[in-house]
Amino acid sequence: MSNQQPNNPLHGLSLEKILTRLVEHFGWKGMHERVRVNCFQKDPSIKSSLKFLRKTQWARDKVEALYIETFC
Repeated sequence: MSNQQPNNPLHGLSLEKILTRLVEHFGWKGMHERVRVNCFQKDPSIKSSLKFLRKTQWARDKVEALYIETFC
């Protein structure tokens, strides 16, 4: 399976895993400082953030870029 997308650092990672790891690393406040979306500031949760990120491509792109920058 990893041979199908060898240059994609996010291959095999779900959005939930990406978000969870970033929140563990930065916390909700740190996430909001890096990606300015309200779901990271006002009553943040993984569930509400996933719902927003799945509907909003620009925000998802920023979260994925932050993951790559931080962990890859």
